[in-house]
Amino acid sequence: MSSRGGRAPSGSWGRLKQINVDPLESVGLPSKGDSRLLNHRIQEQYYTKIVERFLAFCSDAGRGDELARRLARLEISQDDKCEALQRSISSITTDAPVNTMIAGFGASNERDISTLMMAMRKLREGIVASKRADDFSIQAYIFCIRLSIQVKHTESYHPAILHLLKKMHTVHPLTNVELQEFVAYLVLDLACRQNDLAQAYAVRHHYGLHDTKVDAILRALTHDNYFLFWRVQRSVDGLKAKLMEFAEDTITRQALKCMGRSYFSIDQRSLEEYTNTSWQKLTKNFDVGWQLEGSKIVIRKPKAR
Repeated sequence: MSSRGGRAPSGSWGRLKQINVDPLESVGLPSKGDSRLLNHRIQEQYYTKIVERFLAFCSDAGRGDELARRLARLEISQDDKCEALQRSISSITTDAPVNTMIAGFGASNERDISTLMMAMRKLREGIVASKRADDFSIQAYIFCIRLSIQVKHTESYHPAILHLLKKMHTVHPLTNVELQEFVAYLVLDLACRQNDLAQAYAVRHHYGLHDTKVDAILRALTHDNYFLFWRVQRSVDGLKAKLMEFAEDTITRQALKCMGRSYFSIDQRSLEEYTNTSWQKLTKNFDVGWQLEGSKIVIRKPKAR
C-alpha cells in the first residue's frame, strides 16, 4: 500500500549506491582550472597516493614479499609518510631495476599505467604553477622521470627533465650524483630518440657530464659502431637501456647494411649477434631478403665469370 508523505521504505530500495571515486582521478589538471594541487600540503598527500599506487602495482607484478617488507617499515605518521615512501621507492629502484617490476604489467594494466601518468602530470603542473623548488618537489620529479622513462612515455619524462635541470636545479641544486644521472638521461634522449648528436654533445659539455658508458654510446652512434652499441646496452642500468631502445632500429639497419656490403654469406648466429635480433624478427620487421640455408645466411651470390 502506498504511503504518500510517509517515511521512505527502509532497506536497499531506499538507498543510493555509493560511487567509488579514484583519488588519483578525482583531482583535475591545474591548467584546466583545478587549483587544489597548488597547495603544498595537498601536493605531498597526492604524491603519497601516487607512490602507494605504484607500489601496489609492483606487488601485483610479482614482487609482493619484498615490497610488503619495505612498506612495513614505513612510518604511520602522516607528516613522515611522504618521506618514508620516497625512501622506499628510491631503494627499490636502486636495488632492483624498475623494469623487473613493471614487466608484469600487461594489457589489463594499461589503464592503471595511464592513470599514473596522468596523475604525475597533474602533480608536475601543480609544482610548476606554485613555483615550488625544494627537496620534496625534486624527489617527486625524480620519481616521475624514472617511471616515465621505464614505460617510455616521452611526453612525461622529456619536459620533466628539462624543468628539473633548467629551472629547479638553478634554485635548489641537485646533488652531483642526481645531476649526473639526469643529464645522462637528457643526453641519451637527444642522441637515441631525437637523433641529435650535436645537441647531445653540447649538453654533455655544458653540464660537465662524466659517464664512460654514455660516452661509449655517443661514440657508437657517431661512428655507426653496432658492436659497441650492443655491448654497452648489455652493461648499462635499466633506464639507460630503455632510452637506448629508441636507437635500436637505426643501429640494426646500419648493421644489416654493413653485412650486405661486406659478405656473400654469414652464419646465422653471427648475424643475430651483430644485429642483436633473431633471424625471424629480421625477416619480419626489416624486410631482409636474404636466404637461410641450414645455419648459413646467403646474402648475395658471386657473379658468374
